[in-house]
Amino acid sequence: MQRDRLRRTARKRRRRLRRLGLVSVAGLAGTTLAVFALGKPGPSRATASSVSHVVTLRRAPAPALPGALLIADRGNNRLLLVNQAHHILWSFPNARDIRAGRTLRFNDDSFVAAGGKAIVSNEEESHTIVAITIATHALTHLYGVPGTRGSSLGYLNTPDDAYPLPNGDIMVADAYNCRILWIRGRRIIRQIGKTAVCTHNPPTTLGAVNGDTPLLGGGLLVSEIPGHFVDHFAANGRLLWSASAPVSYPSDPQPLPNGNVLLADYTRPGAVVIMDRFGHTLWRYAPTSGPGELDHPSLAAMLPNGFIAINDDFRDRVVILNPATKEIVWQYGLSGVAGTGRNRLNTPDGMDFVPLSPGGRPEWANVHHPAAPIAPALGRALASG
Repeated sequence: MQRDRLRRTARKRRRRLRRLGLVSVAGLAGTTLAVFALGKPGPSRATASSVSHVVTLRRAPAPALPGALLIADRGNNRLLLVNQAHHILWSFPNARDIRAGRTLRFNDDSFVAAGGKAIVSNEEESHTIVAITIATHALTHLYGVPGTRGSSLGYLNTPDDAYPLPNGDIMVADAYNCRILWIRGRRIIRQIGKTAVCTHNPPTTLGAVNGDTPLLGGGLLVSEIPGHFVDHFAANGRLLWSASAPVSYPSDPQPLPNGNVLLADYTRPGAVVIMDRFGHTLWRYAPTSGPGELDHPSLAAMLPNGFIAINDDFRDRVVILNPATKEIVWQYGLSGVAGTGRNRLNTPDGMDFVPLSPGGRPEWANVHHPAAPIAPALGRALASG
C-alpha cells in the first residue's frame, strides 16, 4: 500500500510539473536542453507570475573548422593562421619583420615542420624554399637562388609543395624542371625524374609536376601536367600505379583510405574530385555558377571532421565544404574581392591544418602530414556519390 501511494504521488507530481512547463525538452541524441528560471511559489496553474521565463537552448553544432588553418596568402606575401571565428592567431611578416627585411615573395604552399618549431614555404615565382621560425620569426633560406630560375646545382624552376619530412629533409616538386627532389642541408640527396626532361614516363621521367604529397611509410603521390596524371610511388621510388585523372589540371593529390585520392582541378570553373587508382570518379564537386563555383582551386585537403578545405585561389578565399551535402559551411575571404584586412585574402595558394588546444592555442607540434584519415561525413558522401 505504501509503495502504491508513493507511485500515485510521483505521477501527480509529474503531471503538475508538465502543467507548469517544467519538463526538459529532449532533443536529438540529447543535444537539446531546457533552462528554467522560477519565480515565487504560485498556484498549481502556470501563470506569467509563476514562471519567469522558459528558454530552450540548442547545443552549438560541431565547428566546420575543428582547429585552425595556416593559409599561404600568396598575393599578399604573407602567412595567416585563422580559426573558426576568423580570428588571426599568428601571422608573418609583421611590421617589425618588414622593417628587418624578413619578407616573403610569392609564397605558395606552406607546411609546419615536424616538432612544430618552423614553417617551410616554397616561394614559387621566386624559385626558392625558405623556413620561418614560428616563435622568433627568423627567416632562413633553404634552397634556390631568389628571383632566378635554373636547373643546375643550387637552382629551382617554380618549386611547388615543399614538404618538410619527419627526418628534417625537404621534398619538393621542382615543377618545370620536371623532377621531385629530396633536399638535406642545401644538397639534393635523391631525385625522381630526369632534370629538364619533361615526358611522362615514370619513374624515369616526369611531365611538369605540381604536387608531391608524402604518404605514410615513405611513399608519395605526384601530379603531372600536361596529360593530367596522378602517380603513386613507393618509398623506394618504384612506381605502384599511374592513372589519368578525371580533371583537366590535377593539383596536389591527397591520400584517402583504400588508396583513393582527393585532388583539385586547377581551372575555371574548378572542381574537387575523389578518384580511385584507375582514374574513376567516386565523388565530384563542380558547380558552374553561383556562390559555390570555384576558380582555379589549387588544393583540397581533408580535415579531421571529414569536411574538405579548399584553396579557391582566384576567388580570393578559402572555403570548407561538407562533402555529404556539397554545401560550403565556412569561408575566409570575400568571394572575388582581393584585400589585406580582416577576412580578406589575395590569391591564397596553400594551407595546412593546425590543431588547437581546448583554450584555443595553436598546437604546432601536433601537425602531421599527410592529413587525418577519412571521417563519417566523407563516408556518407562516397556512399551517395
